[in-house]
Amino acid sequence: MVYDLHSFDSLYYTTVVQINQKPSTRCKIVLLTFATLLVSAGIRSLPSILLIPFQDEFGWSRGGISSVISIGIFLYGLVGPFSAALLLRYGIRKVVISSLTVLAASLAVTPFIHTLWQFELLWGLVSGLATGMMANVLGVTVSNLWFVKRKGLIIGLFTASAATGQLLFLPLFAKMTADFGWRYAIYTAVAGILLVLIAVAIWMRNHPYDVGAAPYGSDEMVKPAIFKGNLFLTPLQNLRFAMKNATFWLLAGTFFFCGFSTNGLIGTHLIAACSDHGMLEVTAAGLLAMMGLFDLFGTTISGWLSDRFDSRWLLFWYYGLRGLSLLFLPYALDATPAMLVVFSVFYGLDWIATVPPTAKLASETFGKEKSGMIFGWIVVAHQIGASTAAYGAGVMRDWFGSYSQAFVIAGFVCFFAALMAVRIRKNNAEKIHATA
Repeated sequence: MVYDLHSFDSLYYTTVVQINQKPSTRCKIVLLTFATLLVSAGIRSLPSILLIPFQDEFGWSRGGISSVISIGIFLYGLVGPFSAALLLRYGIRKVVISSLTVLAASLAVTPFIHTLWQFELLWGLVSGLATGMMANVLGVTVSNLWFVKRKGLIIGLFTASAATGQLLFLPLFAKMTADFGWRYAIYTAVAGILLVLIAVAIWMRNHPYDVGAAPYGSDEMVKPAIFKGNLFLTPLQNLRFAMKNATFWLLAGTFFFCGFSTNGLIGTHLIAACSDHGMLEVTAAGLLAMMGLFDLFGTTISGWLSDRFDSRWLLFWYYGLRGLSLLFLPYALDATPAMLVVFSVFYGLDWIATVPPTAKLASETFGKEKSGMIFGWIVVAHQIGASTAAYGAGVMRDWFGSYSQAFVIAGFVCFFAALMAVRIRKNNAEKIHATA
C-alpha cells in the first residue's frame, strides 16, 4: 500500500480511512476516541469561564476558586496510571461508559451549588477523577492496541482532540454564560456528554481481535493479553520500576513544566487576565478557541514529525518556542488586540505538541506492555505542574493585581525544560527490558 504524505489532507486520509483490515471499525474507534477526549477536554475547559461568574455571584476569591480547579487538575492526572490498568482489565468500552456517566451526573448537580466546598466536591474531586479516566492515557492505550504503524500520528490526532474540544466548546460556553448565565452552559455540557455516551455504548470495541482484525500495520491477529496484576498495586509497581531510570525523571520533569505552562496557567487564567485588561469574556474565549484551532494542526503535525525525527530535539524546540511566546504575553496584553492574536497563533501551534514525542519516548524506553501506565505517571507530573500553576497564578493575581509575574516565570521554566529534553538518552528500551 502506498501512502501519499505530501499534503495534510492525505495525512488524515492515511490515518483514519486507508486501513488494511476492517477499515470501518477502525475509523469508528478512532472517531469515538476522538469524540470522547474532545468532550472531556471541553468539560475541563469550563472552569476558566466560571472563574469570574462564580466570583461575582458567590463572592469567592480567585485564589479560592483556583484551589478547586487546582485539585481537579491534579486528580485528572493522578488517576491516569490506574485508568491504564482499568482499561486493560475491564476494556475501553466499560471504562469510558462509566466515566461519562459519573461526569454527566456531577455536572447535572453543579447548578444547585451555593458553597465553595460543594464546588470542590463536584469539580475538584468527582469531575477530576471522571475526566482523568478519559485523558491522554486513553489515547495511548487505544493507539497501542489498535495500531502498530503510525502510532505517533494517531497519538497526535487524539491529543489534538483536546484543542478541538476547546475550539468547539469555549466560545459556545462563554456566549451562553454571557447571554443566559453559567447554568445554561452546564446543561449544554451535560447534553453533549449524553450524546457521546450513547455513541460509545453502541459502537465502541475494546480490541481489534474482537472484530476479527489485526492491529493496523500488522497482518497477524493477536488475542488481547489478560491483565493479571492488581489494579492498584500494578501501577505502583510500574512507577517503582520507572523511577530507577533517568529517562523517566527527565520526561516527568519536562512534562511538569509542560503542564505548568499550558492548561494550569493559560487554560485556567487567560480569560481572567484578558478581563483584567478590559476584554470581554466571549472575546477572550475566542482567543483560546483560536489557540485550539492552531493546536489541532500543530499537535497532529507533531505526531507526524515524531514518527520521522528525533523526539528529544522536537521537545527542545517546542519548549523553547513556548517560552518565548509566554515572555511575549505580558507585552501583548498591554498592547493592541492584534498582538494577542499573534500570541494565540504562535502559542497555539505549540499548545500540547509535546505529547506525541513524549509518549513515543516513553514507549521506546519502557516497551508496549509498561508504557501505558508509566506514561500515566508522566502525565501525573504534568498535572502536578498544571495544578501548581492554576493555584499559584490565582494567588499571585490576588497579591500583585496582575498575572504578568506568573507568565514570565512560566516562560523561563520552559527554557529549562528545553535543556532537560536534550539530556534524554536515545532509545534504551532493549537494555531496560534485559534488566527488568
